Amino acid sequence: MVIDKIGKFTVLGTLGSGAHSNILHVRRADDDREYALKMVPIETKEDMKFLEQAKHEFRVGQMLNHPNLVKVYAFETESGWFSGPKKAKLLIEYVPGKTMDKLPLQRMAKLIRICERIADGLTHMHKQGVFHADMKPNNLILERGTRVKVLDYGLAWIKGEPKDRVQGTPEYIAPETVSHKLINERTDIYNLGATMYRLVTLQNPPSWVSPADGLPMTGKVFKDQLKPVRVANPMVPEGFADLIHHCIQPNAVKRPERMSEVQGTLDQLADEAAAKLDDPGVLDE
Repeated sequence: MVIDKIGKFTVLGTLGSGAHSNILHVRRADDDREYALKMVPIETKEDMKFLEQAKHEFRVGQMLNHPNLVKVYAFETESGWFSGPKKAKLLIEYVPGKTMDKLPLQRMAKLIRICERIADGLTHMHKQGVFHADMKPNNLILERGTRVKVLDYGLAWIKGEPKDRVQGTPEYIAPETVSHKLINERTDIYNLGATMYRLVTLQNPPSWVSPADGLPMTGKVFKDQLKPVRVANPMVPEGFADLIHHCIQPNAVKRPERMSEVQGTLDQLADEAAAKLDDPGVLDE
């Protein structure tokens, strides 16, 4: 679907807020459909970086087309009377549901299938030469059942373009991103692994971003501090726990090489878990 102009809209509510932005639930007058509208105020010269980030998120969104990746339909700016842009607006697919950081622990068979769908979306993203760089439960919205979508492409990196800063969220960021500003398929795999660790244990793995007055994180310290998945939650199937630990290996070359490999393993694990259910219909709840 192509939308050339956002046009008039009615605000139905507020969906949340992000880094220097507010997200509204709106209905467009032109098609009477519901959307999410990200509003980014541009008030100072320093805010221009948020304008560029919104433009970037739109450009990335136009490169993607997958049922587990939220769609970005349009980008516009509003100008002041005597100056440049005062506000940027992104029209985004409205997804009814909650971000996964706000949800209780899910049934394991359901959660494995959810993670498989996330990995499938990220596999598509990587095939387009795009790396999310900020995978975390806050950027995943769960609808009914196992329907899930990845949100927020503001920090995504397009292969071959320059990058000059560390990107990501401290609790989920890969060690090589912290030390060398690297973003690639294996850093996204680490981000997903840390996300899965959080979703199955409701705890975060040790962070590679050291506090200003603390000692730097090392591979040995990480392994010493990391609580094994099945110690934190014995209900996690062994194969799923093994995959999570594989994805968050401090040494990047010891992780899976491709997101498609992670997706394939999750698909098999999800089928195995579903086969053990008395009522597979619970996956749709």
